[in-house]
Amino acid sequence: MMGLSIGIHLLNLLTIPALTMVYYFRRSKLISTKRTTITVFIGIALLAFVQFGIIQYTVKLAAYFDLLFVNTLKMGFGSGVLVFLLLLIGFLVTGIIYSIRKNKPALNLAFLCITFIYLGYGSFAMIPIRAHAGTNLNNSHPDNAFKLQSYLNREQYIAPPLVYGPYFDAQAIDQKEGATIYRKGKTQYEVVGKQQKLIYDRNTILPRIYSQTDNNPQFYKQWLQLGNEQSPTFKDNLNFLFSWQVYQMYFRYFLWNFVGRYNDQDGQTSTVDVDGNWTSGWFDGSKHLPPFVIKSNTYTPLYALPLIIGLVGMVWHFKRNKQDASVIALLYFFMGLAIVLYVNQPSIQPRERDYSYVGSFYAFAIWIGLGTIGFAQLLQKKVNAKYAMMVATSVCLLAGPVLMAVQEWGAHNRSTKMTPHDMASNYLNSCAPNAILFTYGDNDTYSLWYAQEVENIRPDVRIVNLSLFGTDWYIRHMKKRMNRSAPLPITMNDDLYKDGVRDYLYYQDAKIPDSVELKDIFEFITSDAPDAKLEYNNGTSSNYLPTKNFKMAVNPAQVIKSGTLPAAQQSRITQNMKWKYPSDHVTKEHMALMDILVHNNWKRPIYFTNSAPDEAIIGLRPYLYNEGFAYRLLPLKQDTANQGDKTNTLVMYNNVMKKFKWGNMKNATYLDQQSTALFYPFITTTFMNMSQNLINEGHLALAKQALNKYDQVMPDIYPYIDVAARKFYIADTACHLQDFKLANKMLNSINNYVKEQLDYNYHQLQKDADTVNLRDVQLSMSLLNEMALLGDKYKQLVVNNRVKKQLADYQEKFSPLMRP
Repeated sequence: MMGLSIGIHLLNLLTIPALTMVYYFRRSKLISTKRTTITVFIGIALLAFVQFGIIQYTVKLAAYFDLLFVNTLKMGFGSGVLVFLLLLIGFLVTGIIYSIRKNKPALNLAFLCITFIYLGYGSFAMIPIRAHAGTNLNNSHPDNAFKLQSYLNREQYIAPPLVYGPYFDAQAIDQKEGATIYRKGKTQYEVVGKQQKLIYDRNTILPRIYSQTDNNPQFYKQWLQLGNEQSPTFKDNLNFLFSWQVYQMYFRYFLWNFVGRYNDQDGQTSTVDVDGNWTSGWFDGSKHLPPFVIKSNTYTPLYALPLIIGLVGMVWHFKRNKQDASVIALLYFFMGLAIVLYVNQPSIQPRERDYSYVGSFYAFAIWIGLGTIGFAQLLQKKVNAKYAMMVATSVCLLAGPVLMAVQEWGAHNRSTKMTPHDMASNYLNSCAPNAILFTYGDNDTYSLWYAQEVENIRPDVRIVNLSLFGTDWYIRHMKKRMNRSAPLPITMNDDLYKDGVRDYLYYQDAKIPDSVELKDIFEFITSDAPDAKLEYNNGTSSNYLPTKNFKMAVNPAQVIKSGTLPAAQQSRITQNMKWKYPSDHVTKEHMALMDILVHNNWKRPIYFTNSAPDEAIIGLRPYLYNEGFAYRLLPLKQDTANQGDKTNTLVMYNNVMKKFKWGNMKNATYLDQQSTALFYPFITTTFMNMSQNLINEGHLALAKQALNKYDQVMPDIYPYIDVAARKFYIADTACHLQDFKLANKMLNSINNYVKEQLDYNYHQLQKDADTVNLRDVQLSMSLLNEMALLGDKYKQLVVNNRVKKQLADYQEKFSPLMRP
């Protein structure tokens, strides 16, 4: 079971120390503190043996066997792996036979356990089988032992330091070489290079504030309240461990499950804000929480009753049977806090990570069950055992699982939500036939892969994940046909971008006075000519980027012929697209994108999702026009007066109004945080920009239909204050179109939400000014002011007089905050 479970998730390995204790307590005749402690460490050693010895080193040894057989003995790829597997099987069989013949039951048990783990681990054979089969989805393409080892070790993620490492402000003073990196060549394994490990000047044991990437150093300073020039100490290191990693990123999740929570919004950055925080519900009546919090089905106070029952169960368990209780305690620790220590999260995560610790929540739930017995035994002091058990069972059922089901069902019922499915369909249906759609990251991509591969939605569109496009295997994959999508126009041969080649090219300004044709830049950075490379002090040379000023010549006749733009827009087509490259380096995904742009010649439509950063799309944003949920690359002359979100408006209108589905968002009983905080604001912005641009282009009737469509398909929710501002712009547009019924409806809703925000923050101001969300107050006041001005302009608005009175009232209430 352990081996089979490995193929699903490695979380099961964390049960090994607890299982070791079960074995020890059942089989040992002498139980002592010393022997129990030794058993715990044996369990940890067994965990390490399976994790590193079996899972990692088996594949590593197979890889080096293959290296010997391929490079030295000149045999085919996989021959060494086959020999290694035969030797491994022979070793296990011999060990089992030997243990039986010599009557060694402990040795026999050990060999049998290892054998069965390998049998389960054998499910991983599907990974190289899939790679050799060349399926459409084939991440990492692990078709050899070295690649499989990298895949299983998750080497694409930088492993955090655990026992010893640098502070975030440490300076690299040296580096040392690690293991040799190999890649699969045409006939043998080739050396890519060696792993490099940096040596830093300031290090600490148990490093927790170590990351120097992204905005992590700034987050450390903000969380620990360090000055810009202040260096962290070991005390700060421990402070971050206990205050953020342990409390904020574990116990806050634990309390969500057994005490209650305010909502499902992200709350990683604050221990005091309502969003993403825990609450018992006992004292919420005095907090003047806004209705948009307490009326939401994500407001789920549990009154701490499950926690109380669980703690009673834990105390009863330890009093009744310390051995069994210690097993549950080990389960709880290793599947909770041990993960916190091992993962060593650097700072803000892409999403809340509560699901990582679900095993520890399961363990605590066992104590909730045992809490019933504990309560029953307390009651037996007053009533007989039969009635005590009946009462305890009834009370604990109501205070535990029944309460949790009643309170939390609304925030967990996904049966009416179709957001991921329909949004994926909308992304694909935003694209013209045979399009290339560049996505970015998991959330943009996985639901689209599902839509194509499982439901056969728009199989003509080629999905390209820019987050994977920097790897040689993915670029090769894009050069093949997939579903009904032809290969991408990538002309580079495999040797130009294989592992270790052109991984990272630096920008070196060659002082070129004008913009350079993209074709010439691409040929320069992929050239092997000596004059296209820079020589470094260590004797190596590498290609480089000589300029950031790019241009691409455009043939208007070809643009029209390909159907990219209609002939009526010929006058708007530019002769040269010019833009500035935004980065100081070039990586493989940039090269591959340049290759496509140079050789596509407008034959296939090119789209990008809105989440891709400028660096990933090499600065092309000035030429991207929204056609629904995707932005199409169009060679149009730049309108310097219009710096907002550009739209190919009539195409966008046709897609949004006729092709799109809306995930049942209007009627769903529950919308998760991604639906409300990501997709809902994006959809609101889409309708806002589309209607405004329809008006600018003279399509007033279509603009009015678009606004009413938004009202028909979207719920009236406010995941955060900025959404209220976007809705105000929609209401303003409705006023311009003389649709005062819709405008009044939206303005009333916005006004109610803003009033709730201001009332709550005013209560916080009276209690503790530091807890006031100043940005929310400022935006709310600004919206009230804008609504008052709108009311003066359009007399038909029913909020006019009410808003003016509110504005004057809140200006007085918040005057202490508004003073310069």
